[in-house]
Amino acid sequence: MSVEPVTAWALLSGLIFLLAALGRGPMRRWPVSMPALYLLIGAAIGPWGLRLLDFELIKHVKVVESVTEVAVLISLLTAGLQLKPKWHHYLTAPIPLASVTMVVTIAGVAMVGTMLLGLPLGAAILLGAVLAPTDPVLASDVQVKHHQDTDRLRYALTGEAGLNDGAAFPFIMLGLGLLGHHSLGEYGWRWITVDLLWATSAGLGIGWASGYSVSRAAVWIKRQTNSPAACEEALTLGLIGLSYGAALLIHAYGFLAVFAAGVAMRRYAERQSDDEQPDK
Repeated sequence: MSVEPVTAWALLSGLIFLLAALGRGPMRRWPVSMPALYLLIGAAIGPWGLRLLDFELIKHVKVVESVTEVAVLISLLTAGLQLKPKWHHYLTAPIPLASVTMVVTIAGVAMVGTMLLGLPLGAAILLGAVLAPTDPVLASDVQVKHHQDTDRLRYALTGEAGLNDGAAFPFIMLGLGLLGHHSLGEYGWRWITVDLLWATSAGLGIGWASGYSVSRAAVWIKRQTNSPAACEEALTLGLIGLSYGAALLIHAYGFLAVFAAGVAMRRYAERQSDDEQPDK
C-alpha cells in the first residue's frame, strides 16, 4: 500500500512530537539525552535507514539553516526566560565564560589548526569560532530547570550558552574576512566598529527593548481589560520574530537579541511580582 507524502510526514512528525512531549520524563532515567534520540531517529528515517527523508545537504542548505535557526532561537529565548535577572550573577560566571574564556578557546583552536592541521589563519579562527560556543539546545539537560533554580553551575552554563552563540559571530566574521569573504576594513576598523562593537551592543539593546516593551504592553492590556492580553505561546513566538527581525534590520546579531529579550521579559516579570507583593 502506497502512502502519500503528506500522510507519511503528518504521521512521522506527529509521532516525533509525541515522543518529545511524553518521553522527556521516562528518558531522564536513561543515560541517553533527547537530542541523541532525535539524532538516531533522523538516521533511521534518512538515507541510511528507511529513506523517508532523502535530500542533499549542500543543495538544501537554506532549508537546514532555517530549521536549525528556529530551534536555536526558541532555545535562546527559553534560556533567557529561565534566568533570574541579577547582574552580579551574570558578572561572576556567564559573561566571563562567554567573553574571556571563549576568546581563549578560539585562540587555542586556531593555534592547533594552524600548527598541527596546516589550516590558513582565517580558516583556523573560523573553526575556533564554530567550536567554542556551547549549544543551547544540546546543553539543555545541564541548564537551569526553572527561573527559581539558583544552582550556580547550571546558571553559569545557561547564561553562557545564551550569550556566546551571538558573541562568537564577530570571530566568524573575522575568519571569513581573513579568507577574503568579508570586508574587515583598513587595519580591521570595520570589523572592530561594526562586527564587534555595533552588532553586539545593538543586538543586546534591541532585544532588551523588545522584551521590555512587549512585556509592558501585555501587562497594560491585561490591567485595562482585566483579562490576559494573549496566550503565552503566541506572545513568545511573536517576541522571537520581533527581536530577531529588528536586530537583522539594523545589522545586529539576532541570537543575542532573542536571548536579551527573554532576560528582559523575566526581569519585567520579577519587578511586577515584587510590586504586587503586599507590604509587611
